[in-house]
Amino acid sequence: MARLGPGELEAHVMDVLWSSDGPMTPRAVQEVVSTARRPLAYTTVMTILVRLWEKGMLTREEQGRAFTYEPVVGREEWTAQRMRDLLDESGDRAAALTHFVGSIGAREATQLRRALDGRRHG
Repeated sequence: MARLGPGELEAHVMDVLWSSDGPMTPRAVQEVVSTARRPLAYTTVMTILVRLWEKGMLTREEQGRAFTYEPVVGREEWTAQRMRDLLDESGDRAAALTHFVGSIGAREATQLRRALDGRRHG
């Protein structure tokens, strides 16, 4: 069984939380993310939830003997944070950005240019 890449398990947990109608317990998250092909231990899910909470991505509220978790950021903000994290891990931010810009299409390049121009003027 192949291991998940950096941040993939966190992203999967966030997808589950974004898709829910409200806060979820670790057990409920575990039931959704675990599959026959890739069962996940309760402690693994709990660790991911605590890490996300410590990063400020989730709120948690005590409910009986457990906590419930809910996202405080949307998918777009989450994606931007992951991109910043990957840049931090790259070792050479400039080279990583150059490769990224070289890999995107004209439409995305235009959107990126507009976002950068808006940042300069705003």
